[in-house]
Amino acid sequence: MAFSYKNAKGTTYILHSTNTVTKTGKTQTLFFFSKEEKPGALDAVPAGYIVAETANGLPVLKKA
Repeated sequence: MAFSYKNAKGTTYILHSTNTVTKTGKTQTLFFFSKEEKPGALDAVPAGYIVAETANGLPVLKKA
């Protein structure tokens, strides 16, 4: 079951991650929220992160 977050406005978002390669060749993991479940959905919030909301109600991950 994918991790979902319901914001203050009542919209449900699902947490996803993807790996990308930077120009220098390093692998970087990107975390993002989406209204629909897509490939790469995570079951839990990664260790060391918490979910917060922006002023517009969009969920974001912040380091704890």
